Amino acid sequence: MSGNFTESADPIALFGEWLGEASDAEPNDPTAMSLATVDTDGLPNVRMVLLKHFDDDGFVFYTNRESAKGEELLGQGRAAAGFHWKSIRRQIRLRGAIAEVSAAEADAYFATRDRGSRIGAWASQQSRPLESRFALEKAVAKLTAKYGVGDVPRPPYWSGFRLRPVEMEFWKNGAFRLHDRIAFRREGEGWSARRLYP
Repeated sequence: MSGNFTESADPIALFGEWLGEASDAEPNDPTAMSLATVDTDGLPNVRMVLLKHFDDDGFVFYTNRESAKGEELLGQGRAAAGFHWKSIRRQIRLRGAIAEVSAAEADAYFATRDRGSRIGAWASQQSRPLESRFALEKAVAKLTAKYGVGDVPRPPYWSGFRLRPVEMEFWKNGAFRLHDRIAFRREGEGWSARRLYP
């Protein structure tokens, strides 16, 4: 257990500690998080995305704004996320408001992606019906030729979102299902905390 897994901990700093431990132990994608959104009918959706940045302002990930995920994020302005690190038997849940990152932030991150991923962002009409795998491969080939040399710019519909949590819950596995749980709630610029029954 992290030494400061207490009600007095800073939850953002504690997240960083746990992510660091998970990064040393998880065999693949310690930054993978389940992202839950709600559509206009109130029906939830959940899928895995990759966390790309976090700080006191929130947790950042990137996607196509015109995808089902993007439309739900933009439409509802709220989301929840969960991290589960089986290797260290811990999980973290968070939920809060959603805001788009700035164009400059999105451009900067997009430029770090490998060329194939940047072309893929142009080729994929994410979440919409695809007539065949060949149609996608044809779109990739066409865009590869178009951007044969030089930079691949960020598509206008591709951006990042920042989840600014109002609640964060830390869970650590305990013997006989007597798990440790601490829930933090944002209050102004600080956090309150309480320990929960398993």
